Amino acid sequence: MDVAPQLEAVLWLAIALATLVVVVAMVRAWLRGMRAHARSTRAVAGEREGASILRARGYAILGAQVAIEHAVEIDGVTVSMGLRADYLVSKNGARFVAEVKTGALAPRIDTAATRRQLLEYEVAFDVDGVLLVDADTERVHTVAFPALSRRG
Repeated sequence: MDVAPQLEAVLWLAIALATLVVVVAMVRAWLRGMRAHARSTRAVAGEREGASILRARGYAILGAQVAIEHAVEIDGVTVSMGLRADYLVSKNGARFVAEVKTGALAPRIDTAATRRQLLEYEVAFDVDGVLLVDADTERVHTVAFPALSRRG
């Protein structure tokens, strides 16, 4: 019995499977890239819409992409951290940091990353409060952290 044709068939099958695996990996990577691009495009558009949403609710835009340096101390050593907020706004004499979010999860206060970001803004910026702007639903939420108020 000649094994050469069987060996050749197995080799071609292995090549075909390897090619299929590579093609599937490439398609998955392309799809991930497309989804990331779509999210990024929506986030940028959402930020632009955020300004209109805030103005429609009576807020004046004082600055966009407002950057500050925020000091954090670790083991007695002060480290300066850069921080950037979407908007600095005012209304009725009060100043706020406004963060614009899009999508199903990011605009929710029970999303840990969003909550931590807003808490950091509350601590770092010299403002009267923070706002969470949901660009998809066009809602502006005032966010407060009562434990910070109790500490004075």
